[in-house]
Amino acid sequence: MKIVDVDTYILKLRADSAYLGALADGSAPSTGYAVRPPWRSIYSDRYETLLVRVTAEDGTAGWGEALAPVAPEVPAAIVNLLLAPVLPGMDATAPRPAWSRLRDLMRERGHLVGHQADALAAVDIALWDLAGRIAGLRVVDLLGGAFREDVPVYVSGLPKPTDAERASLAAEWAGRGARRVKLHLGHGVAADLATVDAVRAAAPDLRIAVDAHWAYAVTDALRLADGLAARDAWFLEAPLPPEDVAGHAELVARSTIPIAVGEALRNRYELDGWLAARALRIAQPDVARTGITEAMAIAELCQAKHVPVAPHHSVGLGVALAAGLHVSAAVEDLVAFEYQPTSAAVGARILRAPLMLGAHTMPLPTGPGLGIEVDIDKVIELAQ
Repeated sequence: MKIVDVDTYILKLRADSAYLGALADGSAPSTGYAVRPPWRSIYSDRYETLLVRVTAEDGTAGWGEALAPVAPEVPAAIVNLLLAPVLPGMDATAPRPAWSRLRDLMRERGHLVGHQADALAAVDIALWDLAGRIAGLRVVDLLGGAFREDVPVYVSGLPKPTDAERASLAAEWAGRGARRVKLHLGHGVAADLATVDAVRAAAPDLRIAVDAHWAYAVTDALRLADGLAARDAWFLEAPLPPEDVAGHAELVARSTIPIAVGEALRNRYELDGWLAARALRIAQPDVARTGITEAMAIAELCQAKHVPVAPHHSVGLGVALAAGLHVSAAVEDLVAFEYQPTSAAVGARILRAPLMLGAHTMPLPTGPGLGIEVDIDKVIELAQ
């Protein structure tokens, strides 16, 4: 069975609230792209993504998605110009050899990361979905089988501007069965710990993790880690600038709570250096930035170093969410999978039937491939 066609779809969807919610002063983010201080990254006020459809000669199609929260036009151009011309004629039932050939197209030019990796991830997910549909098997079964049929998840974000509102939302999620939450902070050590205290007081049974959004230098990150340890926090994510391997290694060596890193890392070669430096205690690959092939390679590297995996997921929509569930089920030493309620709800717009969501666990989709049905008519309607 041969591949015959590749299509890309750029989506920029509005929702009642932007990703991460209102700004600190309670106002809505500005239209378009903007930085949200104190974080360095640029954000969109819409939910942006790139979908890729790969079609075989019998008409069977597989779907993939890149984590492209800003400028999905860029990975779309890479797919259209560099990857799509190579795919026709390749075996539609062999995703790993296909991924290997696509990876090598720009490998010796240094393009295994960034937008090239995002484009590769979307195509790779589509290739696994396609192979599963042709074989009549779930992706997790193609990967060797599921360690679990119900994937543990944690609620990510609590996207409210004040501690009182975050605490109220935490209590609401606890009432809906959530057992774990992650706070998106980085507002200063004292402010971050005050937020944790407010959430803990409102929902004392929740395990609380903190995403510091790469905001701190080592000294303040150590202070934050110590404060979180005193509060029996779960883990501290992305505390230092993302390129500071040595700083993270120092922090890991001195912290008594786990340090989590991984959303910015795209392949096994990058992760290998972090593992060798002992610069993380929890690995967080994002399947919509790595693809399924590379996510599993990363998981196996982590397994060899006894580092558990907690797959990252942020503004990816329904396809990325399904892919993340399959990878999470196939990972032996899993911590939990990230659940972003708003992006999951937005992502359901492109599916014929929504995924079954839960505040504590999510069941694996049961159909072949990723187990979802993308509504192509809706995608075409919404595409830019």
